[in-house]
Amino acid sequence: MARSGSAVKGMLTLFNLRSLLHSPLPGLLSQWQWTRAIFPPIAQKNYCTKPTRPIGRYPVPYKKDLPYDIVELMEEMETKSGFLPNVFKVLSHRPAEFRAFFAYYNALMNKETGRLSKADRELIVVATSISNRCLYCVISHGALHRIYSKNPTLADQVSVNYEVAELQARERVMLDFALAISRCDNITEEHFKNLEAHGFDREDAWDIAAIAAFFSLSNRIAHFTDMRPNEEFYSMGRLPREKDGEPKK
Repeated sequence: MARSGSAVKGMLTLFNLRSLLHSPLPGLLSQWQWTRAIFPPIAQKNYCTKPTRPIGRYPVPYKKDLPYDIVELMEEMETKSGFLPNVFKVLSHRPAEFRAFFAYYNALMNKETGRLSKADRELIVVATSISNRCLYCVISHGALHRIYSKNPTLADQVSVNYEVAELQARERVMLDFALAISRCDNITEEHFKNLEAHGFDREDAWDIAAIAAFFSLSNRIAHFTDMRPNEEFYSMGRLPREKDGEPKK
């Protein structure tokens, strides 16, 4: 099986989380089928917390039944990040869709052009996902926003009520537009004028809209599969990182 392209592997830059966490991750995977193996013992690392309930309503394939490129990506992700986000496990049920999903994810979330920071992109996902009532995406992308923004509270505020959250003016107009896309409001020139007044051009508007549209799709997939967030996401970015064994002051 050929290896996946660089677009899919680019996801690793987003999920290289282990170095960002404040402490090592506990837990065992011994009772989870993902550790069943055609791999030698050295590859069977116990990184994830033991799930307290199923991560979704569809079965997670065994590694031996998955294409090589998908297994390789998952192994690398888990090794570098310290745990494997459940979205990888759930979508592995449909390998062709797995590849398509993460290729577009990477194109939207890891691009290096435009005026949207990584924190901006994650905040768009949080706002869109709370509008669509998606537990998985609110929790996981709230964690990523805390890390990229170094702000431990803003994603929580947005997930409750973005209209009263402590947003900068540019962030507010950005989320206004994202939610208009998510709700399928009529989009007018007034939307673009509001964005331009806060420093966003038409290409930035496309980025905001595409992220909101893509995650509206992702939210609905998470809904019907009953995708559950990894426990690790809940605490990420909330506490100072440890350095040399000591808590950061």
